Amino acid sequence: MKRIILTVTVLSAIFILFSCDAQSQKKNEGVRKVKLIAPKGKAIAAFAEGCFWCSEHIYDEVIGVDSAVSGYAGGSKSNPTYEAVSSETTGYAETVLVYYNPKIVSYNELLNVFFTSHDPTTLNKQGPDEGSSYRSIIFYSTPAENTAATQAIRDVSKSGRFKKPIVTELKPLTEFYRAEDYHQKYVKFNSDNPYVRGVSIPRFENFKKAYKGKLKN
Repeated sequence: MKRIILTVTVLSAIFILFSCDAQSQKKNEGVRKVKLIAPKGKAIAAFAEGCFWCSEHIYDEVIGVDSAVSGYAGGSKSNPTYEAVSSETTGYAETVLVYYNPKIVSYNELLNVFFTSHDPTTLNKQGPDEGSSYRSIIFYSTPAENTAATQAIRDVSKSGRFKKPIVTELKPLTEFYRAEDYHQKYVKFNSDNPYVRGVSIPRFENFKKAYKGKLKN
């Protein structure tokens, strides 16, 4: 009986150590609806591909990306909080809103980053994180983006890069809510966090090995 209890305790500790959800220890502050208008000469794109701590860090390092913001998209309720989204009842997915210079990096290249930086074949799951808030989604803002994303999904599906079928959703970007302040640039400011060390950094390193484009560092 003691061995069983100990095993459960150890497994629970491991789950806590490597779960994006379990790392939230602060109050929900800073959630706000973002105007989906890019600065003059710039553009925006939105992608959901698992924990936004990881994906924000990845897009931030791409040449031509001005900034990446962690937040929530794809749901229907107003002003979603991290706790609400993590309950997997809101329809929202952890999403990154990317502000970029289209003269330096194209939307098609960002689609390439998307498919290189996560596994688009795992339904409602990315790495150790499970639930609909971690599902794979490309959010489009224009008919041209819709066409490009549709073609990218088709091309990746035919390429043989992945053994399983692509489960990435394609949805219009209608609303985006900026996540709580402590989520922004989480990897940069929390390099000693167990999840960052055990999941985020290895995922970024794998991306760097596979990605053929230009990165800032």
